[in-house]
Amino acid sequence: MRLVASVLLALTASFPLFAQDANDLERRLRELEQKISQMQAAQPSNDLTEIRRQIEILGQEIESLKTRQTEKPAAADEVQFGLGAAASKVYRSAPGVSFGGYGEFLYQNLEERTDNADALRAILYTGYKFSDRVILNSEIEYEHANTERNGEVEVEFAYLDYLIDPKVNVRTGLMLMPLGITNEQHEPTAFLAARRTQVESRIIPTTWSELGAGVFGDIGRVSYRAYVTTGLSSAGFSATGVRNGRQMGSQAKADDLAFVGRLDWQPIEGTILGGSAYSGNSGQDAAFGGRVTIAEIHADAKYRAFSLRALASRGTIDDAAAVNDANHLTGSGSVGESFGGWYLEGGYDVASMFPRGELSVTPFVRYEDYDTQRKVPTGFLRNPANDQNILTIGVAVKPIPQTVIKVDWQDVDNAAGTGLNQWNIGVGYIF
Repeated sequence: MRLVASVLLALTASFPLFAQDANDLERRLRELEQKISQMQAAQPSNDLTEIRRQIEILGQEIESLKTRQTEKPAAADEVQFGLGAAASKVYRSAPGVSFGGYGEFLYQNLEERTDNADALRAILYTGYKFSDRVILNSEIEYEHANTERNGEVEVEFAYLDYLIDPKVNVRTGLMLMPLGITNEQHEPTAFLAARRTQVESRIIPTTWSELGAGVFGDIGRVSYRAYVTTGLSSAGFSATGVRNGRQMGSQAKADDLAFVGRLDWQPIEGTILGGSAYSGNSGQDAAFGGRVTIAEIHADAKYRAFSLRALASRGTIDDAAAVNDANHLTGSGSVGESFGGWYLEGGYDVASMFPRGELSVTPFVRYEDYDTQRKVPTGFLRNPANDQNILTIGVAVKPIPQTVIKVDWQDVDNAAGTGLNQWNIGVGYIF
């Protein structure tokens, strides 16, 4: 018993209550093992055998601690295979399980309407790297905090990548559609305003994912993605756009498939110029095709403290009158035979003039213009309220690159003169 007491005393001295460096703990543990080996050679004991077993378990825990200490937070400005910093974390992780995520909280002070506060999103990315060649990546989204009220839980994406060569790789599963800027990079640290642009919500219905398969890769300074996926369902179309026609992998009708492709060129570090296009029928089991075509061009540039982002998109719906008839839409409730919009955003990080750690303070201005009913079928009317322009002025503060606090004001105008302005406060994080 005196021997056991001596060993326990040595353990207590070697591993104090307060956290230490894992390498130092490992060194002390090995020294202790050597002492026990010497003691056991001089006086064999069952108690010492048990203590050696416990030390081995402790050694495994120290290895785990070392692994956690070497893990790095998601780099807020890193993009890989078209995905945002946290969403692409699995590609930079060791083999095995990888976790990441993001969250957003939003307060809206609404003119002539009830103000509201919302736990907008809480996201968990779960990935598994089977090997350097085969990777699973998924996003589980919780919206609005509580499913008993307005909240919902959904799988935003879940796909397998087969990494064959930097130039040609294969992706299959529930995939984010590679349209626009925000759809694939929708984490709150990736854009300046508290709310996503309406152009990339109404014209490009962000966030949008469909089941399918395709190829992707990088060829020098050019990257590409090309998929065949389930198409939209015209049963969800309305005067406000095609957003509710997204099938999102939920028992999706697959009578009509679609093609989506994207090209990006990086002429210099920090600058992306590119475009994407989507085309596919939306009638599914209906008697009409209802082909939807959406195309866009975009630019995203960062130079020192300056950031600039621009996008223009246009879409069309064939057989729009037949869609109206099938959806019982009349008058100004018609779907848009054509729809489109654009936005321009610029910001400057004023904290770069007086550097203080990782702090950034970026005042910005964004202007967007869109219309979900640029043209409607003969015999229907356009609703002027769907012809909108929005000026957003605000500031985004990042105490560290993985967290952001945003405050902005939006001047909302429409052709009907019924636009209402609002203030927004957003808080977001990635990990």
